[in-house]
Amino acid sequence: MGKLHGTGQIVTIMGVRRAGKSTLMLQYIKGLMDRGLESASTLYVNLEDPRWGELSNPLLQAIWEAYIEWLEPKAKPFVFLDEIHLVPGWEKFVRSLHERQEANLFVSGSSAKLLSKEFGSALTGRHVGLVVYPLSFVEFLLFKGVETGPRPELAPAKERATIARILREYLEWGGFPKVALVGEKREILARYFDDVISRDIIERYGIRKPDKLKSLARYYLTSISSPISFNKVKGYLGIPLDTVERFSFYLSEAYLAFFMKKFSYSLKEQEVNPRKVYSIDTGLRNTISLRFSEDIGRLYENVVFLHLLRSGKEIFYWKNKNECDFLIRSARGPEEAIQVCHTFTGEAKERELKGLFEAMEQFKIKSGLVISEDYDAQEQHGGKTVRFVSLWKWLSRI
Repeated sequence: MGKLHGTGQIVTIMGVRRAGKSTLMLQYIKGLMDRGLESASTLYVNLEDPRWGELSNPLLQAIWEAYIEWLEPKAKPFVFLDEIHLVPGWEKFVRSLHERQEANLFVSGSSAKLLSKEFGSALTGRHVGLVVYPLSFVEFLLFKGVETGPRPELAPAKERATIARILREYLEWGGFPKVALVGEKREILARYFDDVISRDIIERYGIRKPDKLKSLARYYLTSISSPISFNKVKGYLGIPLDTVERFSFYLSEAYLAFFMKKFSYSLKEQEVNPRKVYSIDTGLRNTISLRFSEDIGRLYENVVFLHLLRSGKEIFYWKNKNECDFLIRSARGPEEAIQVCHTFTGEAKERELKGLFEAMEQFKIKSGLVISEDYDAQEQHGGKTVRFVSLWKWLSRI
């Protein structure tokens, strides 16, 4: 976060709850003090603490004034406001403090609304931010005491076998930091799901049909890596279309589910086509759906989606007669086509290549990528280059 702080702007830290936002803040505070900053010049406020009572801007102002009066910081203080989105109108207090240049400000929230249009208008040009996701596979390996290096394929056979085993654990239980370290994984993940639904959506928006919201969330997490239509979901749950759209937005805003659009140069066509749904975490998804081995191909695709999402790339799927899982767009247009599958033999290979070739032909992409369980090669097909790479290698080296 040092580089972000160096901009002189408000630093915003967003992401699903329990992904590590608070830990990131506390680690940064420790680093500041290790470099000589007195403890009195740091203020960390956990706004989820029930002892605060009703959260409001006057409360934030009272906390600030009490801090200045009692601790009398000698340097410009570093102020960390954790889960700030719980305070109605928080941006007015933060903007005022920033404009008076009285503090170095860091705010976190478990809602994408932290930087939505209504807040962006108040903080335009005053903030820089980052999104914290559950652990990537490389980070998960480090939690398990394994460091791959830049060329994981050159690792000894025993180490490669260990990495492959850890990948299966990663697919089954996901990347939430605490879950990676403890034994009661399913219980913790079930509680995470309930917390996101209850605290970040139901309580915040006063949802009057909480059972329908939970059913919708379960439906989406069970249907990962599949195209979904809000119209069809409406019939499945028996609720109005506008409620489906609103609930889906809330789930996305809370970082629980993501909806990837079909690529088209027409924005209208992007909006009307079905979207593919993905979960923030495969472990969370497996806990809710109680399925794992029979959905391994979907889990492969979900972790590839999350890896691409962390990279900041603009991601779509594409479909004509056949489907291509991921189409990566740059400023010049689609530039990379990626297909993901578990088993890459026989009919599966033929089907996956058809979708890949259609996308490559449509958008004049010369090189395609296929990610699967254990096939590594480079082949030429009709003047086009296709690279095949094992999932664990692809996740480990980029």
